[in-house]
Amino acid sequence: MKIHELTPAADSNRPVKRVGRGHGSGNGKTAGKGHKGQNARSGGGVRIGFEGGQMPLARRIPKRGFHNNFATRYTTVNVGDLNQFVEGTVVNEEILRAAGLIKKTENGGIKILGDGELTVKLTVQAAKFTKQAAEKIEKAGGKAEVM
Repeated sequence: MKIHELTPAADSNRPVKRVGRGHGSGNGKTAGKGHKGQNARSGGGVRIGFEGGQMPLARRIPKRGFHNNFATRYTTVNVGDLNQFVEGTVVNEEILRAAGLIKKTENGGIKILGDGELTVKLTVQAAKFTKQAAEKIEKAGGKAEVM
């Protein structure tokens, strides 16, 4: 295959729809917008969530509880999930991401929870540890380092 033989995938390059260019185009006169009405006007249309003056769904449904937008949130990993690492490994955010145990880190960092048993000696670096998690890591001969 040569560079001059390359073509785009079938149906990926469609011609631009030219509206308002006469009756012969099929989109003349009103340019596909119909006759009058809000959507026919310039700047026409309604905002997101507008329901024609009816009370919008977001305002109709009851709001309950308290949502703290300033709370520190942690990405959690159970201590039992750390058994997949080789003995003596320094487990940190990059290694957890590479292993697929975490996808993204919340604003507070990583918190290690005490669910499961640890059988491998590891040095675990995280923002926070539960009391049980720290005990299980040290019981296995490893270290829990707060970053």
